Amino acid sequence: QVQLVQSGGGLVQTGGALKLSCAASGRTFGAYAMSWFRQGPGKEREFVGAIRWSGLSPEIHDSVKGRFTISKDNAKNTMYLQMNSLKLEDMATYYCAARLGDVRRDAAEYLYWGQGTQVTVSS
Repeated sequence: QVQLVQSGGGLVQTGGALKLSCAASGRTFGAYAMSWFRQGPGKEREFVGAIRWSGLSPEIHDSVKGRFTISKDNAKNTMYLQMNSLKLEDMATYYCAARLGDVRRDAAEYLYWGQGTQVTVSS
């Protein structure tokens, strides 16, 4: 079992920045992949990016490449999503997720989920 607790998020103007955190606890060893997804109103949950448990080889979706960065503090078992130059279309509920194995971009492949955190972008 892995527990994921998210923090961060909130309200920001377009062009602003936010940083989300996802702290993992429980059976936090092994070859887990950790990912960020987001879900806007009336939309499906979509992949944002991911990182291996080692903290290496981060992936980022093309739609946010150059603006979002994923990192991981292995000592704290915490993954981060730094979001810069936020746009209105980035407004969504953001979720972190974990799975045993390699990164997958399909939300259905993930067993463990954080509680979600709202990111609101105003013009």
